[in-house]
Amino acid sequence: MFKDYILQNWPLILILMAFVISLFTTVFLDKKTIVRLYVLIAAIFLLSVVVFIEFYYADDPTKNTLRNVLMAIRYSATPLIITQIIMTLVKRIRWYIFIPDMVLVILNFISIFTGIVFNLDEKGDLVRGPLGFVPYLFVGIYAVFLIFILFKRSNKKVIEIVPISFLAVALGSGLVLPFIFREAYASIFCNTIAIAVFAYYEFLILQLTKKDSLTGLLNRHAYFADISFDPKSITALVSIDMNGLKFINDNISHLAGDEALVTLSLCFNRALKGRETGYRIGGDEFIIVCRKTTEEEVLKLVERIKKNVGETKYSCAIGYGLNLSGDKDIEELLRESDAMMYGDKDRYYQETGRDRRHI
Repeated sequence: MFKDYILQNWPLILILMAFVISLFTTVFLDKKTIVRLYVLIAAIFLLSVVVFIEFYYADDPTKNTLRNVLMAIRYSATPLIITQIIMTLVKRIRWYIFIPDMVLVILNFISIFTGIVFNLDEKGDLVRGPLGFVPYLFVGIYAVFLIFILFKRSNKKVIEIVPISFLAVALGSGLVLPFIFREAYASIFCNTIAIAVFAYYEFLILQLTKKDSLTGLLNRHAYFADISFDPKSITALVSIDMNGLKFINDNISHLAGDEALVTLSLCFNRALKGRETGYRIGGDEFIIVCRKTTEEEVLKLVERIKKNVGETKYSCAIGYGLNLSGDKDIEELLRESDAMMYGDKDRYYQETGRDRRHI
């Protein structure tokens, strides 16, 4: 049996080994994310063992009880793995996203005795119960949710849309192919998930040179590279500086400060449209580059940012510089934007009565 498993799953084993090695040598991911990825790798490996044993005894009716237990595990593990992917790739997702999975686990194990989700007939053939398609429904909902959140929190640029699209195709195949190849698809499901997640992870590594690892916005290097490309099309710069980061770092913790920066970055990302790109250029300093936009569009962008940030417990100073005629260089545009932003920050200190030196 062991040799048969190795022969059938050797490509999967190689992929998971490469994943482990890549994680071991990675320095830009936080410890929690790396641990979640290790858990995901272990879950995919264990599921491959379960699937192999289940199909190994497919022609032995005397093993129907064992196969029913293994099927309950398989049908439960699939949405759990998708949920674990969500927890790993999407920040600020809480544990209660697993609650629907727990309901499905209960249904699957009840089905061993009742056949409500699945059962095996005397010949060992699968018989779907009245809730037979519920596991696929759960996987589909979680997969759509994952892609939706990744797309919503992306910068809507090709650098992020391509890997998200690849992941969508891979997960989509997991919903469509089972109805084409039926139970035979179960033997390649683990390979599909492992390849999809590993490829997406490698895309993230390739993006490292352009993205800020904490906030997901483009970084300082990307900013300088981008403003040198077709500068005449840049019609506005928006400067943003967080208020109170030093106070949070000094009096609460740097972890709380990081949480604040991540929250604000999500606010900025949600406000951006197709021709607006956000960058974190350092500490609590952000810039948005607008290309071929009107003054009205810039003002609406600023209002969207203020509205989003106003829904949090944080605040930031905002300023913008306009170059609608195209006769200003980037340095002049940035000075104009920064001057307005610092004026906004001074008003914040005056209105709150706080000492700027300690904030």
